[in-house]
Amino acid sequence: MTAAQADLQIDRPAVADGAALWRMARDSKVLDLNSSYSYLLWCRDFAATSAVARDEHGEPVGFVTGYVRPDRPGTLLVWQVAVDETHRGRGLAATLLDGLVARTAPEQIETTITPGNTASERLFTSFAERHGARLEREVLFDTGLFPDGPHDPEVLYRIGPLSRTPAA
Repeated sequence: MTAAQADLQIDRPAVADGAALWRMARDSKVLDLNSSYSYLLWCRDFAATSAVARDEHGEPVGFVTGYVRPDRPGTLLVWQVAVDETHRGRGLAATLLDGLVARTAPEQIETTITPGNTASERLFTSFAERHGARLEREVLFDTGLFPDGPHDPEVLYRIGPLSRTPAA
């Protein structure tokens, strides 16, 4: 954790955090925005596989949501990562991701990234490097699969196997 993050607390989200997570996703202008209801459910049902960073007042300023794939119990799928604009550029997303992986101890992680989302591409590429893990990319959902019209393909990033401690 950097000095700029020393005043932050990272823990599991609570249902009361759902609205703040929804706002951060909306304000990111990059993430697909789910309904506010889904963020409340996520904070209730997937808190064990998600993480939230809180400022000195206990307010959420960043989050990572994820779940363990039912058909691959050693795989943590990272759904969304967002950091409030006031806390960006300090490595908070990487700290959240590293902390979540340390807590959940998956064998590998997966995430999908829309082409052109360079911040996410850098986050997960550097994560693989820090953990000495292989990074594979493949198109998971092509444009024709989306029923709501033209959509960029979603590229699956698969990172693993994961070591228990990140490389220095």
